[in-house]
Amino acid sequence: MEEIKEPVQLSRADGTLNPAATGFSRTALHSFAHLPSGLRHGWRTKRWEYWGVLTPELAVDMTIVHLDYAAALQLYVLERATGKEISYDPLTIPPGSTVILPNAAPPLTAVGTMGGTHLRFHDDDGGTHLRAVSERIGVELYAPAAGDVLGVVVPWSDTRYQYTLKDVARDVSGTVTVDGREYPVGGDGAFAVLDRGRGRWPYSKRWIWAAGSGTVGGSRLGLQLGGLWTGGTPATENALIVDGVLHHYDGELEFSYDLTNPMGPWQVRGDWIDAVLTPFHRRRAATNAVLVASKIWQAFGSWSGWAASPDGTRYRLDGLEGWVEEARNRW
Repeated sequence: MEEIKEPVQLSRADGTLNPAATGFSRTALHSFAHLPSGLRHGWRTKRWEYWGVLTPELAVDMTIVHLDYAAALQLYVLERATGKEISYDPLTIPPGSTVILPNAAPPLTAVGTMGGTHLRFHDDDGGTHLRAVSERIGVELYAPAAGDVLGVVVPWSDTRYQYTLKDVARDVSGTVTVDGREYPVGGDGAFAVLDRGRGRWPYSKRWIWAAGSGTVGGSRLGLQLGGLWTGGTPATENALIVDGVLHHYDGELEFSYDLTNPMGPWQVRGDWIDAVLTPFHRRRAATNAVLVASKIWQAFGSWSGWAASPDGTRYRLDGLEGWVEEARNRW
């Protein structure tokens, strides 16, 4: 794929894919002023901001999503020591004004409020403030931005295309409160991941996504892997970040796993990687709201194996933590 180095609009004025937007970038260069929406355009536009946070004590997922004809929030916390899960997943049809997801390039502010749950992600000059409030969960975190990210446009056709931005190795600090207990967040064992999406989707799609972060052998590593949904296109979302420098890889990866075995390993192989995620917990989530249906199998765990940079240097992944998921969506 070609590297994009200048700001660019994802769509042309008529709502079709801008050919100049196709490629990958190391910073957030895409804007979305011409992204069409509404019944006239088939309700195919999807926008979201997702943040995942992993610490030695907790896993936290926060999502604000606008599906054109619906909007949803998702707030999830896992207490690793006990396996206790708390999840809020309010959905509204039609979306109304409960969700704000800007079409501009960062810095931006995304906000969602519904069903007693409130999420707010606010960029400043140095990073992102993450705030979540619900009946049992409170999140006050800050994730400073540093180093490269991976921005990719997946072109299924002129009218179906997706921009994704993955930032998988951010430091994070602050507090998370669960049922009145406050957990401090920070240090080498904590990291945050951003997944930003803007695009025009087919009604049904399946994907795999994996992420990992940590320091091994003195190098700060970020692992970003994906598959299935990019098949048949020139795009991939596979990357290794070493001390803030992105290495992007063309070519699909081979994922091997068994969804019937909740604690079974997830293996990833390719020319530049041979890695296994061994789960310590698996989350199963499902939604069925007539027009909107999804199933997600998400395994949190520890990575092992290796990944190589383009110059042939191999980096051990042992000790990285993260997750991998398979998602099946009708939306």
